[in-house]
Amino acid sequence: MAARAIDRRIFAGLLAAALVSPAVPAMADEARAWAVLASGGIVLFRHANAPGGGDPPGMRIGDCASQRNLDAAGREQARRIGLAFTTRGISVGSVLTSQWCRTRDTAALAFPGRATDAPAFNSFFSDRGRGDAQTAAAREILAGWSGPGALVAVTHQVNITALTGIFPASGEGIVLERRGGSFAVAGRIRP
Repeated sequence: MAARAIDRRIFAGLLAAALVSPAVPAMADEARAWAVLASGGIVLFRHANAPGGGDPPGMRIGDCASQRNLDAAGREQARRIGLAFTTRGISVGSVLTSQWCRTRDTAALAFPGRATDAPAFNSFFSDRGRGDAQTAAAREILAGWSGPGALVAVTHQVNITALTGIFPASGEGIVLERRGGSFAVAGRIRP
């Protein structure tokens, strides 16, 4: 019986270590991301939670009723994004969004009155043929950023994946830092 109790304690300790260990790199990654943003970096946010995938048939830019939109959890997630910037004292120089309602709403809730449409960040999920041209246009915008403050772009999974190779969660931010003439991923901001 005593041997079994020891085995359970060892197992519990190993399980706890396995569950905690992956979080340490994630926390370090996120700390690095915030530090880069504090020095004028760039963050690509996937819009906050909007249930479903893609857009309904007949989706029209400018007609939110024809699109997937943020749910209550997504609206709260967007507010938390803005609060995280305020709490950390991160200066935001510019906020760009795609023309989809869910990205505009994410930006409006996180950074009220700051968003500007940037069609280079529009989704090309349903028209992959536009992907290369839009990604090139988005890279040009990112390359031209010199501050002051951080550049925030609220866009879509397909755009972020094309730019970084990362498949972000809803509301997740991928932080980029300039390295020579290009950019590298500095970290991720969890939703």
